[in-house]
Amino acid sequence: MPDPNLSAFIWSVADLLRGDYKQSEYGKVILPFTVLRRLDCVLASTKVAVLAEKALREAAGLNPEPFLLKKSAQFFYNTSPLDLKKLMGDQDHIGENLRAYMQAFSPAVRDIFESFEFHTQIDKLAKAGLLYLVTEKFANIDLHPAAVSNAQMGGVFEELIRKFAELSNETAGEHFTPREVIRLMVNLIFIEDDDALSKPGVVRSLYDPTAGTGGMLSVGGEHLASHNPDARLVMYGQELNPESYAICKADMLIKGQDIANIIFGNTLSADGLHGKHFDYMLSNPPFGVEWKKIEKEVRKEAETQGFNGRFGPGLPRVSDGSLLFLMHLLSKMRPAREGGSRFGIVLNGSPLFTGGAGSGESEIRRYVLENDLVEAIIGLPTDMFYNTGISTYVWIVSNRKP
Repeated sequence: MPDPNLSAFIWSVADLLRGDYKQSEYGKVILPFTVLRRLDCVLASTKVAVLAEKALREAAGLNPEPFLLKKSAQFFYNTSPLDLKKLMGDQDHIGENLRAYMQAFSPAVRDIFESFEFHTQIDKLAKAGLLYLVTEKFANIDLHPAAVSNAQMGGVFEELIRKFAELSNETAGEHFTPREVIRLMVNLIFIEDDDALSKPGVVRSLYDPTAGTGGMLSVGGEHLASHNPDARLVMYGQELNPESYAICKADMLIKGQDIANIIFGNTLSADGLHGKHFDYMLSNPPFGVEWKKIEKEVRKEAETQGFNGRFGPGLPRVSDGSLLFLMHLLSKMRPAREGGSRFGIVLNGSPLFTGGAGSGESEIRRYVLENDLVEAIIGLPTDMFYNTGISTYVWIVSNRKP
């Protein structure tokens, strides 16, 4: 469970931002600063060893990166002698020193801050005379692993994401799947495997091709951890929106996942995990969104690769790409002889009912049904999703039925 006091204390930084930032923009400062402080604390115990290793390997003319990762004992490192506490000692140069400190992180972490557009926020805070005050506030929050575990930190970060989503009404529905829906989907994809997932040291993979801020991956991880603390769920995802991608990647980093598995880009036109297959998958693709912008790439794959690609069964009308995501997930299933896969996807009514006999939609449905892949279709109550009253359904799809 997240620590409500810690979440509230971190969010109290908003008091400093009031007036210079709109409420819906608070998260643009609070989320990346929370990530920065957590990484700052996680790396504190190995900082001296990492700096010594860097000097040693560079003197020998070697690329220090693999050695630094080993010394930090994390998926990331920082090669600056600075930390947030030391930054407090030079108020006049807080901006340039903070930038230098961030640039010293390993590339995958820099990518997170770039996707947050954090440098823009540093400029804005500096202009408003707030940069030192905000940095000081975070430097005094104890987020060391001895005080806050990965699981607790993940819970705190999710609570901050939720607050941000609630205040950002213009995007809340686009990126926020209700927790009740996610829990239902997670329960349904894992339910047949309780015995297998109870074994000590079991490792499974979970993938979300429309990862958003990582909510589905997080709930999947929580479910398996509560069922079997010794199990490991390796998480993969891809996300198109830069800010959501940054939040998801940061959330995975905070929870100790390998963030190389979180990919930026459009899943349908540029599959960032090509050739990979997964044990479990979850997705809430956008409802009724046209795919005209990527039509060329999708049609080319369908025509040149057929069933060797992702879109062999057919193509839906350009006005709704939901079934493209369904076929993408089908392509990511492990072969049944290798244990197979199960996935849950949220769709509106269109994929069920649109398209007469012989249409692309009809041929896709035919393929799914003739191959006996559908386990269940569950109708959800209307008004469950932000700003939409349309009918929605959870499809549970599997190629390893008993």
